[in-house]
Amino acid sequence: MLRGNAPATIDEKGRLKIPSNFRAHIDESWGSDFYITSLSGESVLIYPLPVWQEIEERLAKLPSLNPTKKKFLDRTNYYGQVTTADKSGRVLIPPLLRESAQMVGEVAVLGYLDHLDVWNHKQFLGRIKEHEFSEDDKETLSKLGI
Repeated sequence: MLRGNAPATIDEKGRLKIPSNFRAHIDESWGSDFYITSLSGESVLIYPLPVWQEIEERLAKLPSLNPTKKKFLDRTNYYGQVTTADKSGRVLIPPLLRESAQMVGEVAVLGYLDHLDVWNHKQFLGRIKEHEFSEDDKETLSKLGI
């Protein structure tokens, strides 16, 4: 499982070195191929390619005119690109997404169980402050058994 936060830096060529605490598990479980995308353009989602392929298989079973499926695919295809990590564990963030998500300098790499979510560090701190964890959130988690 991918969990926690690992601060990292986007280099001058737009590459992210996948933090070692995530890389070992990813290499062992899924290999070095990835689908890099976003739903909003605010952050970068890095899916091990086998995980993304499972999502695509589930989507393929939905009706082709399903509006939510189309909305999801519009966004993930617009920002998306298949890539392979180099021998140093670096992946290239697609230029369109790098610009949209302001992927320069310090970033927060968050583990989301089976994929990574990468945020511009300052934007992420602002997001946490803007979207406080409320009592309603706690209640919802309680109802889910967490």
